[in-house]
Amino acid sequence: MPLSADIPGIGVDLCEVARLEKSLASKAFVRRVFAPAEQALLASLSGTRRTQSAAANFAAKEAFLKAAGTGLSGFELTDIAVLRNENGAPYLRLSGRAAAWAAENGILARVSLTHEAGLACAFVVLEKTQKPAAL
Repeated sequence: MPLSADIPGIGVDLCEVARLEKSLASKAFVRRVFAPAEQALLASLSGTRRTQSAAANFAAKEAFLKAAGTGLSGFELTDIAVLRNENGAPYLRLSGRAAAWAAENGILARVSLTHEAGLACAFVVLEKTQKPAAL
């Protein structure tokens, strides 16, 4: 059930940074979870910053799926790219079925990321960008 006409979904997720550090060693995991643009972003980072960013991105994907109400069966994780603008602020770039779903439903997804003490957290708000037609 939507929260409101303007905010149809919210989602939050936590990810343990150490868990992602182990997973990043697997190239198959990286290809299955991260879109090519995210892979490039992560490759440009090193050490703790890379691992924290990967964990935050993973949490953002999970938070988006919760906000959309689809769970893991809704979209491919690579359909949800978590990127950073020139100022470092995170944003979601949707593709594939996730982009089609967002366009069909008039949805704009907003994301906030943080990490502290070995945990990464993401919060996603889905905003309705198209108003329903007047009756």
